[in-house]
Amino acid sequence: MRQHKDCNFSYAGLKTPVRLAIESRNLCTDDIPISSATEEDRQLRANIAASFQRIAVLHLEDRCQRAVEWALKMRPSIKNFVVSGGVASNQYVRTRLNHIAEKNGLQLVSPPPSLCTDNGVMIAWTGIEHFVPGRFEDPPPADEPDDMQVT
Repeated sequence: MRQHKDCNFSYAGLKTPVRLAIESRNLCTDDIPISSATEEDRQLRANIAASFQRIAVLHLEDRCQRAVEWALKMRPSIKNFVVSGGVASNQYVRTRLNHIAEKNGLQLVSPPPSLCTDNGVMIAWTGIEHFVPGRFEDPPPADEPDDMQVT
């Protein structure tokens, strides 16, 4: 997505190279836990995982740099770059995004990693908080068409 000059990002283009790296090295990932793998297999898996993380974070850095530049054009008085959610629990991501903040004269602000949870957990918890007191709607009927629109 480097050719796109916006802040959107996708990791879709990374899945195929990872699959091909696994296949080209004849790594057997079916039902073999890492603890049962050979030392060579564990090292190959670690190398692929580290390579994926590096490329994924480079992509994130690129998009965040664009977002910071855009934000500073809109509001030059911005002083902080906030990173939260599950991604902020990764120390490597924090370190790399701190470089983006520093390069742009900003302070990186993040909650402690223990509070950087995945959004899915937060969404599920919100659902529970609404469900318990009865604040929910019945699911749609099974014969409702998929393209039905509700106002």
